[in-house]
Amino acid sequence: MKKLFLAATMKQPILLLLLCVAFQAMAQTETVPKGKGTFITPEILAGITAESNTDFPESSSTIGLYVNFGKDQRYNSQQWAYRLGFPKTGIALGVVDYGNTEFLGQAYTLLPNVEFNILGRERRNFTMNVGLGASYFNKTFSETDNMLNQAVSTHLTWTFRLLFQYKIFETKGIDWRLGGGYLHHSNGHTRLPNNGYNSLVGSVSGVISTSKKSTATPTTGQQFERSSFYYLSPRVGYGINTLSLVYNDKKPVYTVAISAGKQINNTFKYGVGVSYRYYQHYYDYIVENESLVQEGREFENLKDNPTWSASNITLFAEGELLLNHIGLTFMVGANIHKPAYDIDWRINQGWDNTPRDIPENWMLGEYNSKYKLKKAIATRLGLRYYLFGNENNPSHNIYAGASINANLGQADFTEFSIGYVYLLKR
Repeated sequence: MKKLFLAATMKQPILLLLLCVAFQAMAQTETVPKGKGTFITPEILAGITAESNTDFPESSSTIGLYVNFGKDQRYNSQQWAYRLGFPKTGIALGVVDYGNTEFLGQAYTLLPNVEFNILGRERRNFTMNVGLGASYFNKTFSETDNMLNQAVSTHLTWTFRLLFQYKIFETKGIDWRLGGGYLHHSNGHTRLPNNGYNSLVGSVSGVISTSKKSTATPTTGQQFERSSFYYLSPRVGYGINTLSLVYNDKKPVYTVAISAGKQINNTFKYGVGVSYRYYQHYYDYIVENESLVQEGREFENLKDNPTWSASNITLFAEGELLLNHIGLTFMVGANIHKPAYDIDWRINQGWDNTPRDIPENWMLGEYNSKYKLKKAIATRLGLRYYLFGNENNPSHNIYAGASINANLGQADFTEFSIGYVYLLKR
C-alpha cells in the first residue's frame, strides 16, 4: 500500500503538470488571432541506441514517429515571445521502437517542446528544438523474464530530446527539414536498475501550416522597454528515490530551499540560493545499523547524528525561461554537506549486485575523480506552472513544479515542488 501511495503521489502531479504545460503551449490567448500560426509537424526519426549494460539485448535500428501540434509565436504580442526570438511551441505525441519487440519494446511519448531560431528572429532556417516530457514503456526490466534489459525498470519515465533542424526547401504550405540530435529516457532514480536509453538520431520532418486565413500580421517589429526586478523565492519539495538494487523501495527526499535574484524583461530569471535536503533512505540505513555503519566498519561515525548524516546542503545558481505561465528551470550547485552519499557510492559503484550484508572483502566503489565530481556537483532540470502569468510581473505568484535532480549527470531523485515568488518592485 505504501508503494502504491508513493507512486501515485509522484506520477499524478507530474502528468498533471505536463498536461498544463501542453495546454498552455497550445492555448489561444488574447494576443494571438484565433487559428493563426498553428501547424502540424509529422517527423520520422532513425538512429542508434547505446547498450545500457553488459549483454544488453540485441536490437536493430531505433525508429521513431512523432506528430507535433504547435503554434508559431510570431503572432504573439507578449514580451516573452519577442525576447526569445518568436519561437515555436508545441506538444508532440510519439512512439519510438528500439528494434527488439520482445525485450526492449516501444516508448509512447508526450513531449512539450520549444523551438528556437539559432541565427536570429528573421532567419528561420536553422533551429534548435528542446523537449522535456514523459514516456510509457511497454517493456521494462524483470528479474524473471527480462533481466538483460537494465535500461529502465518502470513503465513511466522522463524523456528529454534535443534536435537541431535545418530547412532544406519548401513547397506550398510545407517546410521540409533535416535534423539530428539526442534522445534520452530515464525514470529519475525512482527504481533500479535505471541505466537509461541514450540514442543518437537523425530526422526528416515537414512543418504543415494549418492556419486559417486572417488579415493579422506578425508582431516581429514591435519593441519593448527593458525591465528588471529583484525576486525572493522559497520552495518546498517532495521527491522519491531508491538506494540500491537490494534497497529498491521508493522512499522520500524532502527539500526546503530559498533563492534570490533578478527577473529580466518578464522572460529571464537568474539567481542564487541554498537548499536543505533530507534523504529517508540514508537515515534508515544508518539507524537500522546496516552493514557499512556497523561497529568497526567504514561509516560507523555516521550513527553519532543520523539526521545530520542523512542531510544535504547545497549552494546553487539557477536560471529560468518564462513563457508567461510556464517556466523551464535549470540549476547547478555545489554540495557543501552530503556525507551519506559515500554509502551510496560504495554500494553502487563496486561489484555488481552488492548484498545487504556486505562481506569485508567485497569490492566497493573507489573514491576516484568521478566520485569527487558527482558528490560535489548537483544539477536540476524541470518545469513549472505559475498560477498567474509572468507577462504582467505580478508581485506575488505561486507555482507547482516537477523536476529531475542529479549528481552531476547521474539521476538522484524525481521531485514535485510548490514555490512562492515575491517580486520587489521599486
